Amino acid sequence: MKFATLRGQRDGALLVVSRDLRHAVEATGIAGTLLEAIERWPQVARQLQARYEELNAGRAADAFAFDSRMCAAPLPRGPQWCDGSAFLSHGRLMERAFSTPPIPEFDTVPVMYQGASDDFLGPTDDVPLPDERDGIDFEGEFGVIVDAVPMGVSATDAIKHIRLVVQINDWSLRGFGPREMKSGFGFLQAKPSTSFAPVALTPDGLGTAWRDARVHLRLHVDWNGRWFGHPCGSEMNFSFGDLIAHAARTRRLAAGTIIGSGTVSNVARTAGSACIAERRVIEILDEGQVKTGFMHFGDRVSMTARNAEGETPFGAIDQRVVQARPADAEEVRP
Repeated sequence: MKFATLRGQRDGALLVVSRDLRHAVEATGIAGTLLEAIERWPQVARQLQARYEELNAGRAADAFAFDSRMCAAPLPRGPQWCDGSAFLSHGRLMERAFSTPPIPEFDTVPVMYQGASDDFLGPTDDVPLPDERDGIDFEGEFGVIVDAVPMGVSATDAIKHIRLVVQINDWSLRGFGPREMKSGFGFLQAKPSTSFAPVALTPDGLGTAWRDARVHLRLHVDWNGRWFGHPCGSEMNFSFGDLIAHAARTRRLAAGTIIGSGTVSNVARTAGSACIAERRVIEILDEGQVKTGFMHFGDRVSMTARNAEGETPFGAIDQRVVQARPADAEEVRP
């Protein structure tokens, strides 16, 4: 099944989206929002499946053309957002970027931070940020949304709690990163609002691209219309089951918690990168100097995960970075 959230009220309205992303229908009478659907999954899953099949068969009388520009993030806000660093090739490069000593047990214990979950951005929203000098960077990722997860769950059982898979741009401000990393308290100012592709889908919606609790798709990243990278999600050192179990080691996870993979990264340099910081470190290693700067106001980044047939199951993230106005600091979305 595929879902999206129509803009409007604070948490939007739940849409069921067709397999080919061409049509949608509201989930009226089943669940008002995606969070409600996740919280009541055992009660609503069959009804949502029936609605999905009706839409794909062309029998939904109230269907309309799907347009990602009308979408908020699948979850405009959530109870918790935890982002891992499951691609070791990226993590080792970032240690060099931040000039930090190697993280103990990095290859056996997942690294994770807790980000802000109160103000997620939609797939085509402008991204207001205060200052270009902060080192504006994108980070292409995959993620999962879980139902209620008990404390101490095993990695194997954790997979059973995955309800939806999502595609993410975890924006970063690199100028704040080194200080916050060295503080021992983790990221805060370095992590503004996170963006999401319009469509969240059940794991079976990925077909064979969902294996071993990993997304086996290439994430194609373009910056200002030029290719930047197409790394594949298959090289996660830790699966999403491992990441969920790590997050739930000492706490329960509420339904609607989002777990991120961290920046998609491959060992092969030919895959390019899904973030600027990684490319900059590679330039230092390969050429002795940084050649790529960070983003400027007016720059655009687009991200699409594509399968072998060229389909984009999550839709696309396509956003422009803009300078935050004074009103942006005061705005609270309705």
